[in-house]
Amino acid sequence: MKKLILSVVFSTAIIFTMAQGLQSPDQYLGYPIGSRYTRHYKIVDYFRAVAAAMPDVVKIQKYGETNEGRDLILAFIASPENLANLENIRLNNLRMAGLTRDKMAPQTENAPAIVWLSYNVHGNETSSSEAAMLTLYTLVDPKNANSKEWLKNTVVVIDPCINPDGRDRYVNWFNGVVGKKFNPDPGTREHAEPWPGGRTNHYNFDLNRDWAWQTQIETRQRLLQYNHWLPQIHVDFHEQGINEPYYFAPAANPYHEVITQWQRDFQAMIGKNNARYFDKNGWLFFTKERFDLLYPSYGDTYPIYNGAIGMTFEQGGGPRGGLGVINESGDTLTLHDRMMHHFTTGLSTIETASRNRQRLIDEFNRFYNDGRSGKVGDYKTYVLTSSNLNKINAVIDLLDKNGIQYGKVSGFAFKGFHYATGKEESFTDQGYQVAVSAYQPKAVLAKVLLEPKTVVTDSNTYDITAWSVPYAYGVDAYAVKEKLDLSPLNNTIPVVSDVVADYGLLIPYGSFDAARVMAHLLNKGVKVRFAEKPFTYDGKIYDQGTLIILKTSNPPNWNQVTNQVCQQFHIQPVAVTTGLMDKGMDFGSPDVKIIRKPLKVALLTGDQTSAGSAGEVWHFFEQQLDYPLSLINAADIGRINLDPYDVLIMPNGYYRSMNDKPNMDKIREFVRKGGKLIAIDNAVSILARNNFGIRIKEDKSDDKSEYANVKKYADREDESLTYSLPGAIYKLELDNTHPLGFGYPDYYFTLKQDTDVFEFLKEGWNVGVMKKDAYVSGFVGYKVKAKLKDGVVIGTENMGSGTVTYFTEDPLFRNFWENGKLLFCNAVFLVGQ
Repeated sequence: MKKLILSVVFSTAIIFTMAQGLQSPDQYLGYPIGSRYTRHYKIVDYFRAVAAAMPDVVKIQKYGETNEGRDLILAFIASPENLANLENIRLNNLRMAGLTRDKMAPQTENAPAIVWLSYNVHGNETSSSEAAMLTLYTLVDPKNANSKEWLKNTVVVIDPCINPDGRDRYVNWFNGVVGKKFNPDPGTREHAEPWPGGRTNHYNFDLNRDWAWQTQIETRQRLLQYNHWLPQIHVDFHEQGINEPYYFAPAANPYHEVITQWQRDFQAMIGKNNARYFDKNGWLFFTKERFDLLYPSYGDTYPIYNGAIGMTFEQGGGPRGGLGVINESGDTLTLHDRMMHHFTTGLSTIETASRNRQRLIDEFNRFYNDGRSGKVGDYKTYVLTSSNLNKINAVIDLLDKNGIQYGKVSGFAFKGFHYATGKEESFTDQGYQVAVSAYQPKAVLAKVLLEPKTVVTDSNTYDITAWSVPYAYGVDAYAVKEKLDLSPLNNTIPVVSDVVADYGLLIPYGSFDAARVMAHLLNKGVKVRFAEKPFTYDGKIYDQGTLIILKTSNPPNWNQVTNQVCQQFHIQPVAVTTGLMDKGMDFGSPDVKIIRKPLKVALLTGDQTSAGSAGEVWHFFEQQLDYPLSLINAADIGRINLDPYDVLIMPNGYYRSMNDKPNMDKIREFVRKGGKLIAIDNAVSILARNNFGIRIKEDKSDDKSEYANVKKYADREDESLTYSLPGAIYKLELDNTHPLGFGYPDYYFTLKQDTDVFEFLKEGWNVGVMKKDAYVSGFVGYKVKAKLKDGVVIGTENMGSGTVTYFTEDPLFRNFWENGKLLFCNAVFLVGQ
């Protein structure tokens, strides 16, 4: 007994000694927290200092770096007993989900609930990272009896800053413009953040739209850790406009139909506890409005579809908040206020989780048991098929990132909903396939991502309402209501052999990877040709768009370089020994085009463009295509010499400078002299208003009756929804004989968000057209839906010696619309040759 008492005294002495080294944020930073913005490196340093002072309750893990080299970290906070047992807790949690290889039975009794708090995903919503430091300190403070009790039942994971590059972009700007004292006048410069703002990451991507798709390096690194843990609760901290009070769960409709009653009920439970603290302090808040639970790539929905209670908490402030701002109520909202509100909901969430630990564990276990038992959804098997293995591998890569299990079907005698036709039909294998069963742990996420049509119970949604992977990735698919037996799908990476060729090589052109081969060869000085018509060589038919690499006029190492690039992108080249074809044109024909090189590509960017749209193109060229791109500020178009460039890309934007006739004439002259102009989304409307060859179709469907404008004020929201198009999938008829459509079947699924319809080009090529029955899935207001027909969506026209390509819908949307990437490459490299 004496030995035990001495041991306890000794342990207590160690904790006391360590706690003496623990500093509050105020002490460590040298200023009161919430009185100024803290740069990212200081936040990281503080977290590490706390872990050094309290190693028995805090563990820091660096899980990656941003594009700009800033550290991404997680802090694990737990009782000494649980922290020492952290890896076993993680494994036990995954056993409950059925996601460990050991197949051991999980321990559900007394298992701690895992609460994951994510801060500052939008870099200019800055108060939450300040709150993260205060939350950490409060949890580990030895004098805090409440937190000690909570940590007996929970493991808390804190990601203090998901988007360090965006945060520092905003904080460095703000610290450079604020005076000795902040000015709360909302009209002053410190409340007017310049383009592109700190909301997004280095490539101007919104990381809170990227959870499922994982196109960005920050997301991929974070989701690897998230899926290694799968917490029971996840909170995503945000900010909104300065005149908005605080928002917390429960969320607004629509809720996706897969969200369980428990997930809904616990949101309400969290909301009640938050409200208790907010009412006590006299703080305003709202619930059940604006922020819904549908789109799968948010920081609340993705965790929900992985079994957690996922929630968004929104504080008024954002980039206009500064250190303090006078809102429309006449109150001065300070950074300290914003921080304290987030701090309060964070602790309230942990408190509620601690009180309901066992129910959280039991319901989490049930969620995954239901998935493995096939209780999720009407469709029990999804079979995706394509004649192109690279397209199937792109789907497999997405499934792997999200931990969704897959295999292959061995027999083909089944029927299912055919995505391409929208009808129940017998399965047709196109050569390669991947199949996903609904009898698996990730059944809910699989259904949400793969189902052909998402059920939308309320049309007032915050984001797109259609995203089905087969449509987005350009593969055919069947949704089957029966459970099909699947066998393992082993290594699907094609074996590519080097080919020795004395005359030339042929490269099939049917996927984005083939376009990457083309771009890399051009970048390495290899001349690339392509066939404008199908031809037959050695008894095999090669489609239009096939790439042709000839010894003629190429460098001596052309064969070696081509083999290396084809190996890199898993495309098998085929040797050709003569330019004389069995059928079709020979290689000296005018129908074999050479791609002019170097193709120098420029992108208009800056404050007249959409940061997200410009960022998509920038990221696409740098991180996916690996092809040089010059970024030009749109405002400087009047003084920039465009002669050195071959391609000019206009992303979505408003382009005030194009209101000046000399600037628009300069763009027009660039094209006439042989340049290629590629316009995306609203940039097409800008060209239409400036007398290019495309026109917006006049809408003649509006009600012109005498009482058309007599409306009820209470119905204003519902009325606006009749004109709404948040994002729906439409099937276009595609002219795949035109270079813009090479590599595609005679149809293309587009994500439609623009309510405008464009007239068919009279003197150009209407490559992608929307006919009467083009609608596939997603919400479309009935007044808009009636007019979305008989128009061009993708087109191109000649102008002098150059070309203009029109993408009225974004083919690179958030860079997850995989099937649009080849289309965009065709516009850059093939059109106008």
